[in-house]
Amino acid sequence: MAIAIEIVRLERTADELRHLACRPDDTAQARRLLAIALVLDGASRTEAARAAGMDRQSLRDWVRRCNDEGVGGLCGRARPGRPALMSQDQLAELDQMVEQAPDPQKDGIVRWRCIDLKEQIATRFGVDISERSVGRILKTRKFSRLVARPRHPKSDEAAQEALKKTSRKQ
Repeated sequence: MAIAIEIVRLERTADELRHLACRPDDTAQARRLLAIALVLDGASRTEAARAAGMDRQSLRDWVRRCNDEGVGGLCGRARPGRPALMSQDQLAELDQMVEQAPDPQKDGIVRWRCIDLKEQIATRFGVDISERSVGRILKTRKFSRLVARPRHPKSDEAAQEALKKTSRKQ
């Protein structure tokens, strides 16, 4: 049977760690906090790791990071990756473009689709990205897929209301 891991930093109790695990948006951090709370309660490394859905070595690494950096060290860190294709200024301009409805005469469309935005990004910014990347960017920028039903520019509101009043209800 594996022995319990020693936690050096004892500024928080196991109950406080469980309470902190309810708050973060990062579910991985919550699992790590709960695993360390189990270790503080005296559970073995194997039991605590199994309960948190990780292996013993991963738990040992997280305990070491917690001992070195405290509870803040249990957060996931940004991973290095490919640099973004669009700058923050370009993304801000894209946000404005998406919030404004396209002009049917100028753009030739009544609502933005990913393929339309892809073409706009290519012409305005000179950045060639896929439709899927445009959708991912919109999702991370908190744009929803729901859009209002487009209205034809030549529609007559008064005629539509008059038709509603004279038609039978079903």
